[in-house]
Amino acid sequence: MSLSNVPLIISPKELSDFSKERKVSILDASWFMPNSPRNPREEFLSKRIPGAQFLDLDEVASSHELGLKHMMPQESIFAAACENFGIEPSSHVVIYDTPGIFSSPRALFMFRSFGHQRSSVLDGGLPAWISEGLPIENGPLSPVHQTHYAIPRLENQSLRSYEQMVANSQLDPTANSNADLILDARSRGRYLGTDPEPRPGLSSGHIPHSFSLPFNLFLHKVTGADGTEYAKFLPAQDIYNALVEAIGDERAELVKTGVIPVTASCGSGMTAGILWLGLKLLGVEKISLYDESWTGYAMRQTSKIEKST
Repeated sequence: MSLSNVPLIISPKELSDFSKERKVSILDASWFMPNSPRNPREEFLSKRIPGAQFLDLDEVASSHELGLKHMMPQESIFAAACENFGIEPSSHVVIYDTPGIFSSPRALFMFRSFGHQRSSVLDGGLPAWISEGLPIENGPLSPVHQTHYAIPRLENQSLRSYEQMVANSQLDPTANSNADLILDARSRGRYLGTDPEPRPGLSSGHIPHSFSLPFNLFLHKVTGADGTEYAKFLPAQDIYNALVEAIGDERAELVKTGVIPVTASCGSGMTAGILWLGLKLLGVEKISLYDESWTGYAMRQTSKIEKST
């Protein structure tokens, strides 16, 4: 497989075949909301794809002035993590999570933003792998041979800062070609301000001129052979239809063809990765991610918050 044709998502069968042909670095990037009783690291030790390692997105991250978690890591932090995982710049990295599709797209966004194009997400994650009767392992991990990973450069256009979002919020994307179109991956109720945010004391609502596109509209639920329900990406046409429903036919076409740039946002920068990956599957190139997302925006008292459609 050449650098130019490494797919964004792969199936369990493809991963199984790849693993037989060449060395593949497999990462479990499972992450759950802070109020969830599930512990992703404990689940990883009890059940994982053979040879996988655990990528803690809260640890492989930069510190933030507001205490926000899983922010994009500095270049040196990313390189050090790759070295500890035994990953080289030429390694094909395959990332999965246990809900099927939830946090793994965010991890893929990180790898691709640092120029590691040989990286993919396992569609359906661990449940899809198990459903196809493929092997799993548990218990302590085998030692990993540490590699050398040259410190990469973060693509400047992959992230948006708070200052950029505030400036952009003053531009109407329907009338100004210089404005990014902001897609909000949170639930419709949180976007409208009718439902509360998971973080106590944080106002719900949305950034002015942003559009609501809940991340689950890019996904569909599948029931595995063992009865486990998990998420997979919809076919590309259905993803496009969801985009059209959110922003209209004309704007959707302009986004797809690169005329209008897009920024994905969510609650804390995690599920915005699902919108990013879904649009990438459509061939959208001009797409960035607001790393702080709603938590960082709404925590600042100077931010303008809207609570309507």
